[in-house]
Amino acid sequence: MGSDHKLTLGRRDFLRALGAGAAVTAAAPLVTEAKADSETNDEKRKSRYKETDDVKAYYRVNRYPS
Repeated sequence: MGSDHKLTLGRRDFLRALGAGAAVTAAAPLVTEAKADSETNDEKRKSRYKETDDVKAYYRVNRYPS
């Protein structure tokens, strides 16, 4: 007597496999190589704030003292 075993994938098994595949796919871009900081100490300490025309207009509109 031969036994016919069919490989069936139930609905729950399918959804479980689909969820596991989605989790692996979502986690793949999160794995990146670490990069070293390329700024020197002097570059880290320099001021980055620039009072552009947009900033001046914001201050003027919101009535900040100049």
